[in-house]
Amino acid sequence: MRAEARDGLSRDQEGEMQIWLVTIGEPVPAGEACRDRPHRAGALARYLAVQGHAVTWWTSTFDHFRKRHWNLRDTICEPQPNLQIRMLHGGGYARNVSWARIRDHQRIAAAFARQCRTVARPDLIVASLPSLELCDESVRFGREADVPVVLDMRDMWPDIFLDLAPRPLRSLAALALRPLFRMGCRASAGAAAIIGVTESFVEWGVSKAARPRTAWDRSFPFGYERGAVSQSALDAAARAWDARGIDPIRTPWVACFFGTFGRQLDLATVLAAARILRDKRSPIQFVLCGTGDLWNDFRRQATGLSNVTMPGWVDAAAIQALMARSHVGLDPLPQRFDFLGHINNKAVEYLSAGLPVISSPDCGTLAGLLAEHQAGGSYAFADPQALVALLERLYSDPAMRHRMAENARQLFEERFAANRVHAAMETYFMELASLSGRAPERELSWS
Repeated sequence: MRAEARDGLSRDQEGEMQIWLVTIGEPVPAGEACRDRPHRAGALARYLAVQGHAVTWWTSTFDHFRKRHWNLRDTICEPQPNLQIRMLHGGGYARNVSWARIRDHQRIAAAFARQCRTVARPDLIVASLPSLELCDESVRFGREADVPVVLDMRDMWPDIFLDLAPRPLRSLAALALRPLFRMGCRASAGAAAIIGVTESFVEWGVSKAARPRTAWDRSFPFGYERGAVSQSALDAAARAWDARGIDPIRTPWVACFFGTFGRQLDLATVLAAARILRDKRSPIQFVLCGTGDLWNDFRRQATGLSNVTMPGWVDAAAIQALMARSHVGLDPLPQRFDFLGHINNKAVEYLSAGLPVISSPDCGTLAGLLAEHQAGGSYAFADPQALVALLERLYSDPAMRHRMAENARQLFEERFAANRVHAAMETYFMELASLSGRAPERELSWS
């Protein structure tokens, strides 16, 4: 990367900048999703806009979580000053792991490639991986327009696709996925910098770029904004939980979960542990919130489990209200290479509420963080007896659980509070925006 300052930056003398966030698959403040808690790009977009930067968030019209469109054509909305959201229409998809999803991403990337050249160029582009196609097109445009592009590594695509393929078919899968591997390497090599939610994700991205790591390649954790829901919404959500019987009298000890019911989470072990605890007449209750491809399958597995409540999708107010009456938060990750290097949004959200995090597997970045700060515990992957033992230990030792809760709150404030994380990212983006967008001596071909 060249170190000289760029000409023609649109930032004013006070340091304001034009920044594009290119991220799909997150809740967008439109329709029902207005009630969803913002994820990484959404929260960062709001923060940067409040600081006076002109933010354009390129995303999709498709609601990844509800599997339906917000709109059936390209849409532009401006939910707050300095923030424009440009939603691009793709085909959508019914399942997260499907060729339909890849086609959807291709269509959105093609729409982005057409439209990004018709508007004023930004000072900086931050593109999230996934999707590969949008990252690739962002880098292509950035090199044409001499705009620095930062890739934010969220998921290890397409590497994880090979892990999902049956072992006997992985050679064929690798051949079929070769264009996606090539695309990911090209985007990484052409980016001005690599960031990620943990050091493991940054290192993975740099390895895709096939270059030495530089000072610009940095990790920024997921920053969570606590207390973003109005008190009236929280009060209404608390009454709704009361109506479901989730209250301190009828459910004195709650293990909660929020997330997607899919292959990426090991909820089968959670339900097996719930069955064991039911048979032992334990007072521990499980409240598992969310939707996903496998929701019906897990709902059938929960049949007859009086200690399991599965309310489906819940909004941000319901999440905060439930965490306030819960005792631990469940984060049942599979023992897969990408999850071992991850600290996911779910864990950070639990920490923000002072909930000890109960995670699997009992190794990797998240398990190490919880052990180091005594902010929760981890159990062996796919071992319901180990999960039962951990929950029973916390239930029978309120003082230990209370210490973990205090440690969780402190860890959140020190590492994951949105104002800290987003301020650090803002400073980093402003420094990087003053540099040329080209990677050093790298010739890339899109032919």
